[in-house]
Parts: sequence; C-alpha cells; structure tokens
Amino acid sequence: MEKTFGNDYDHQATIRFFRRWWKVLLVVFVVAAIVSLGISLIIKPYYKSSAVIFPTNSNRLSKAVMDYHYSLDFMDYGIERDCEYAIQILSSKRMMHAVCDHFNLMEHYAIRGAHPLAKLEKQYKGNITVKRTDFLGVEIGVLDQDPQWAADIANYMATMYDTLCREIHHDRAVSAAEVMAGACAALEAEIDSLSKDKADGGKWKEELIKDKCNQLADLQTRAAQTAVDRDLSVSYKYSVDIATPADKKAYPKRMLIVLAGSLGAVVICIFGLLIFAKKEEE
Repeated sequence: MEKTFGNDYDHQATIRFFRRWWKVLLVVFVVAAIVSLGISLIIKPYYKSSAVIFPTNSNRLSKAVMDYHYSLDFMDYGIERDCEYAIQILSSKRMMHAVCDHFNLMEHYAIRGAHPLAKLEKQYKGNITVKRTDFLGVEIGVLDQDPQWAADIANYMATMYDTLCREIHHDRAVSAAEVMAGACAALEAEIDSLSKDKADGGKWKEELIKDKCNQLADLQTRAAQTAVDRDLSVSYKYSVDIATPADKKAYPKRMLIVLAGSLGAVVICIFGLLIFAKKEEE
C-alpha cells in the first residue's frame, strides 16, 4: 500500500486492500462469530431481581408523637440523608455477613481453594448492587444463576435492613436510658438533700429546688421518650417494589458477545494484513 498523509490520502489504496483481502476478512468474521456464539452458549445465564425501598424519616417516633412542639413528621419519606444512611447499611459488612450466612453463599457460589472469604466477598459485591434511584429511593439489585434465589436475596436484604436499623436504634436508646436514669437519680438525691437541709436559705433556696424539679421533670420526659424508642418495633422503610423471579436472563447478552468478538477479530486481522502488506512492499 502507498504511504499517504493528510489530504493526500489515497482512497484507492484502501479499496484495493479490501478487494484483495475481503475473502480472508469474511472467513475471519464468520469463524469469530461461530466461536463467540459457542462461548456465549457455554456461559451460564444470570437473572436479575430488584427490590426498591424508600427509607422513612429517621426522626424519633416517640418525640414526633409525644412532643407537640416537634415539627417534623416521622411518617414523611426520608430525605437525602436518610437515603445515604440506608445505602450505607445495605452495603455494610454486617449486611453481607447476614446474607452470606442465611443463604450459605459460600456453598451456593461453590467457592473453594485458598482465601475463600476474599473470594466470597468479591463474588458477593459482583452480584449484589445497592444504588440510589432518581427519587431518593434505594434499589437492591441481585444477580444469580437461579432467578428464585435472586429474588429471595433481594427481599431478604430489604427485610434485614429493618432489623439492622432496629438494632442500631435500640443500642443507642439503651445507652441513653442508662445515662438518663443516672442523671435522674442524681437530681432526685440533690432535691431530697436540699429539702431536708434545715439551714434557712430563704427564697433563693426555694427557687433552686424549683429549678431542680423542672430539670428533673424535663429529664424524666426525655427518659420516657427514650424508653419508648428502646422498646418499640417499627419499620424504617416503605417497600415500593418487591423482588420477583425474572423470566428473562440479564447476562450474558449473546448478540453483543458475538458482535464484539467478530468485529474485534476483524480489526486484529486488518492490522495483521497491513503489517504483512508493508513487509511485502519492502
């Protein structure tokens, strides 16, 4: 082929090249297409199921119900912050371990050999995705060779999200209740001591006791709200779409595999023929 540059590009050289080698390129394309089709048929199909949830507002239920001064409604859909919290929990190691243990994914994925936990985590993250939707929802997508398993895992994760949220809120409420109980006991002892003190304190002493009583009443109200949060079992999500078994595979896309394989082989062949033609000219 002639060496051409810029505007001097010789279209005739390209035409001559393809006239000379079109049969070779056609054979390469057909063979590559057959091989790619065979590979795509060997690859086991994967099915995808998705569950979509809307995280609820993370405001305290007890405060929203019991405190009329509280302006935020716990029944509202969650804001962006709640969506990010949900994604973090659904993508957490605790969620992964819960799913892997419940479904025995080590056995299901047939993981063998060295570093099984690392392989399991890689397979898990490759098959399970958690992402935000356009309207502050969260989509849990699961790929699996068994469509029923894909749906079951997605629905289990949506249910497990509530369980983990309850554990987090319960643990925090228990700790807060312990702190408040100690503070209430200390205030009660202080009020009792001031009341029994026979020394005349006058009006300032009465005001001090009244102030301490107000503090105790406020603390007891907050302690009661915390006790409600500790013992309450509520849902932290709205389930929009429940995952169902797919009747059509999501992967592999055989047409794309055949097309990519065939065109890739043709491109490589063209480069090889160009090199061969250049050597012929030399």
